[in-house]
Formats: sequence, C-alpha cells, structure tokens
Amino acid sequence: MTVDSGLYRWWMVLGCLVWISAAWAQQEPTPQPDVEVEVQPPVSPEPSPFDLPLSYPSLSDQILGEGPFGETLGVLRSQISLFDTPAAVSIVDFQEIREKQAPDMFHALQNEVGVLMQRTAAGQASPFIRGLTGQQVLILVDGIRLNNSIFRFGPNQYFNTIDPGMVERIEVLRGQGSVLWGSDAIGGTINIVTRAPSVHTAMTWGDYAFTEVTQYTNTSDASSYTRWNLEGWVGASGVFTGASFLNVRDLDTGWDFGRQPGTNYQQYAGDIKFQYLIDDYSLITVSLQHLEQENVPRSDRYPGYPGDRNNSNTLANARFFDPQQRDLGYVRYQVLYPNPWLDAFTFTASYHRQREVQTRGVPTTRFQETDVETVGLQMVGAKDLGIWGKLVTGVDWYHDDVDSAFGGTAPGPIIPDDATYERIGWFLSWEVDLTDRLWANLGVRYENIDLAATPVIAGTPVPITPSYHDWVGQVGLIYRLTDEVHLVATVAEGFRAPNLDELTANNPNVLQEGQDLPSLGLVPEQSVLYEVGIKTNFPRLRTQTFVYWLDLDNNIVPISAGPNQFRRANQDSFIQGVEFDGEYLLYDGWSIFGNFWYTYGDNELTGAPLSRIPPTQGILGLRWRDPELRAYLSIYTWLVRRQDRLDPVRDLSDERIPIGGTPGYGTLNIRWGRTFGEDDQHRVSISIENITDKAYLVHGSGVFGTGITGRFGYTYVR
Repeated sequence: MTVDSGLYRWWMVLGCLVWISAAWAQQEPTPQPDVEVEVQPPVSPEPSPFDLPLSYPSLSDQILGEGPFGETLGVLRSQISLFDTPAAVSIVDFQEIREKQAPDMFHALQNEVGVLMQRTAAGQASPFIRGLTGQQVLILVDGIRLNNSIFRFGPNQYFNTIDPGMVERIEVLRGQGSVLWGSDAIGGTINIVTRAPSVHTAMTWGDYAFTEVTQYTNTSDASSYTRWNLEGWVGASGVFTGASFLNVRDLDTGWDFGRQPGTNYQQYAGDIKFQYLIDDYSLITVSLQHLEQENVPRSDRYPGYPGDRNNSNTLANARFFDPQQRDLGYVRYQVLYPNPWLDAFTFTASYHRQREVQTRGVPTTRFQETDVETVGLQMVGAKDLGIWGKLVTGVDWYHDDVDSAFGGTAPGPIIPDDATYERIGWFLSWEVDLTDRLWANLGVRYENIDLAATPVIAGTPVPITPSYHDWVGQVGLIYRLTDEVHLVATVAEGFRAPNLDELTANNPNVLQEGQDLPSLGLVPEQSVLYEVGIKTNFPRLRTQTFVYWLDLDNNIVPISAGPNQFRRANQDSFIQGVEFDGEYLLYDGWSIFGNFWYTYGDNELTGAPLSRIPPTQGILGLRWRDPELRAYLSIYTWLVRRQDRLDPVRDLSDERIPIGGTPGYGTLNIRWGRTFGEDDQHRVSISIENITDKAYLVHGSGVFGTGITGRFGYTYVR
C-alpha cells in the first residue's frame, strides 16, 4: 500500500503538536515513592568473568555511558538509561553477544530492531539502519569514528573489521546522531564499546587476574573462531588484552544449493587496553587494536555464485580483498570534577588506519590499494546545573590522509593519491526538566569540512578544494505519563557532506560490471527526522514503539552516465517506518520477546523506490534464563516478508537481488548454554539455526543464508 507522503508528514507534525499541548496542560505531578536503598555485601571475594546477570534488565537498568568514568562516552554523550531518553536507542549487551556465539560483527548485531545486516562477501558486514547504510550510518569504536572519507556508497565491509571478542556492548541509535557526532549520522549511529579492565571491580575487590579462552565452531562453513583474553588489575593499573584467529570455509546454503563458492577467508586480530587510575577521580586509557583479513573473495563476483544470471563470473574476473586491515590506537584522559565549571571532562587523541587492496583475477591481473590514515582529537565536558538541567559540550577534529597505488592492468587508483579530508565540529547539548512531567533535550552543532584531491576526469587531472559547513539542531521531549509509561518525540536535523569516494572515485569494482565515475557538483545531504513513540517499563513488560518520518533533501544517489557508467546526483527522498521491540516476563525465568519493523522509502524526484530498502521483518521467541544455574535457553523464529519494491537504476540490474525481488522466508532457531565447574571455569553453548533448512537470501546480500547450522562453543576461565 502506498502512503501519501504529504498527509503522513502533516499527520506526524499534528501529532507532535497535540502531544506537546497535552503535556503542558497536565498540572498534577506523578507521585514519587520513597525508596530506601540497602547496600548488599559482596557474595564472593573473587571476581568472575561469568558473573553475568543472566537476567532481564529493565529499560531503566540499561545505561548508556555506563561506568564511573563513562559520563560523556555513551552514544548519547550522557550517562542515561534507555527509558529516560526520547531517542530510539537499544543496547546489545555482553550477555547477548555471548548467547549469539558471534564470530564476527555480522552475527553480533543480526536481528536487532531496525537493523538489517547485509553481506556482499562472507568477510564483510554492512548495517542498514532505517534503510540507510554506508556513508549514511556512522560507526564508532569507543566513541572514535570508524567512518572515513573513502567509505563507499551503499554496503561496504568495514563493520566486520572489528573483532567481537573484544566487544563489551553495542549501542545502536536509530535515525539520528548528527548533532552529537557530526556528518554521516543521518541513518543512525552505532557505538562499539570494547572491553576493559574493570575499575569498579578493582575498587571493590582489589587486585585480580584471570585468563579466558573461547572456542566457537560452526558446521555450515566449517569455521573455527578462537579467542584468548587476559584481564587483571594490580595497584593503580589494569590491563585487558586478547588475540583471535578465524578460519572460514565455503558456506553450506541448505537444500539443493550446496556450498557457495567464494565464501572462505582467514582473519587475525589482537588488541590491548591499559588503564592507569591516577586517583579516585581521574583515569588514563591507552588502547591498541589490529585486525587483518586475508584473501576475502567478493562472493557475488566469484565463479559458481548462485545468482550469476549470465554465467559471466570466471576466475579471470574474480575479485578479492587481500588484505583488509584496520588499526586503531588512542590515548584518553578522563577526570571527574576537574574544576568548579565541569563535572566531567574527557580528552581523546586517536590514530585510525584502514588499508585495503582490491585485486582481480586468478592469478592476479591487477590491484588497487587504498590506505587511509586518520588522526583525531576530541574534548568533551559535562556540567550539572541543578534545576537548570545538564550541559554537555565538546569539540572534535579528524584529518584523513589518503595513499593510493595500483598495478597490473588497473587504469589508475580508486581514490586519488595524496587526497586529504578534514572535519572539525562543535556541539552543545542541554537536558532539562521543563515541568514535573516534561523533560527536554535540546542540541546544536556546527561543522566544517575541507578537502583537497585531484581526480581524473576523462583522462585529465582536475584539482578540487571544496569546503562544506552547516548548523544542525534537535529537540527531544519526554512526557512522563506514569512511572512506567513515557511518551517521547524528537525532531532532529542531519547533515552529511559528500566524501572522497562520491566526489573523486574511479571505481570499477562496485556497481556490477559498470564504472563508478567522479561527481564534482555534489552538495551536502540535509535531513529532518520526525519521530514519536511510547516506552513502557513495567515490572514484567518492557517495550519501545516508534513511528518516524525522515525527509532527506539532496540525497546522494547513483544515476546512469552512459552504458555501464554511473555518477552521483542530489535528489530529494523520504523514508518512513514503524518499529517495535519488547519483552514480557512470565515466571520462573521465562519470557516472551520479539521485535517488528517496517521501512518504506521513495525518491521524490523520480517516484521510484529507494535502493535496498529492507523488507518488513521481525522475530518472536521464548527465552529462559536462570542466574543460579548460570544457564539460558531460547527458541525464536525470524520472519521476513518478500521485497519487490526495487530501484530501477541499481536494484533491477543487481545480481544480488533475484529477478522479481527477494523472496520472503522464515527460520526457526534455538540456543542453549550453561556455566559449570567448582569456580565457574567452564561454559558450554549450543545453537541450532535454520532448523527447517530453509534456503534464503538477505535482501541485497552476495552471501546466501546458511542451511541448518550447528554452533558449538566452549570457554575456559582460570
């Protein structure tokens, strides 16, 4: 069914006005019960890495920026619960990542509400948030930008250059982030929080140390993931370090499809995080991360790909990423109450490197290398103003330096050599209670972006030095209907400047057999998000429901520039949708959980659907968790509707999308795990996915879904 965009938009605006008027008219405050807090003594003198809650944290218990020094580090730049923010935000915590037995970030974030995980190749992952991905979704690692100036339009591989074995939790902010984090956050923001030595444990228990070894095995691709961790704290210093190896073979897709060629690769990773507690109020963190993937085939450009319509894939045009490499190093200083004007201050200096070598042919006939080094600085401060609320403000600066090379039959580099891209921004966020029931968050940001590059246009080098800048703002409101029900609304602007890939790339490796050409006349994308929702946080029922509309002006989309050639152009678009996520607690540790989300997007100029809009989908399951046994069991189904609303420029010619659209499907899955041993030293876990062996394809992916799959995990801690 087609929804009239004008009526929908005015309905959203009218709903916001009526909602705000009702909130202001309400006079009686909600009575606040007296609460006595009893501090419980420790139950064990030894910290255990398996001291997981294995419980059902309420929305109030799930805190962004959690920890004594996390005041400005959450995805909302504030230490705040999911229930006490108007934003559409969720957390995939350590407990859930363990239950998923995630060997990569694709599996760690799969089935999250509002997020579609796409894979062009087995070693790659690209999160779609509310129908947008690539440069339009901002990914952070410990609050540091993973996005750089060469992020490609549409799906890319960079999310899978993070090792899930070092991840503490994943914070997902849907639909916004530009005010707090800057350009690229139009679709949403994902903050990966990595594991660290526990300051809280050290301050509570004193010195501690343990070693952890985890092994996951997957039957569908005969993969083996091994991760070793060491964590400890002595005196004022703590360390968390680890290393992993992942070996993936060709994927068994189920039924008569057999194994999909070109879905095998290897991956190495290592990381270390050192923390020094200067005193009770200040902390220094030094972190280093490295991940490298070898010989990753682009699955839909490999001989034997099931979707190859013309049998055109041969070893002569097979494409690989070898290597795909990411390095991150940063130094962070955090201090509480540094002076009378600040309650918390954080300074971060970072170095981020993304290196990729794209090759073609077996043996290699050409290669194109792109190496981006990003230097960044951040300063963020927070101040509690009492009845006047709380202020958070900060400045961030990032500078990209690109080195490119090519050889063999390649006509040139993908991105011009020695290109630079620099961004600097300032933001201010204010949280305040307007009445006893009405809470508001107001934010504003200014950002400036400068770049310099020399793309080749029709054989001629053309130096360019464009500059972009803009102001964006947002308003978020919470009306506390009762202690358990919050009505929420947000209006948020977004801004995204075109990057080096869009402006300067000569890329023959992305748009099927075509050539992606430079597009010098682009202007920044600008968006306005309208969002209303309701959050419930009863003792047994926790839900989040949102309806949203995203106006995307000057959306950068591909257009035909001739036979098998594409450029970028600015065309107004819109995306609208509905999201629901919830859990109902039964008895004796049992619960019913699920989510549902619907996305609809159109190009307003052409009237055609936007490319790769995710199909309607959701999950529904039954779960049991027992904290005494340290055991869990979950059974759930994943249901996805057919997607046949396709963009005629990209989707109809994309072999990753079957003719007529991507069929719908449903899978049945079960997970079980338990910790045992005298000191909880052993943990076993078993998952069976796609029990009915259903053949399926995630919309727009180059990797087919797995057939019936057994995942086996074992962890030993000492």
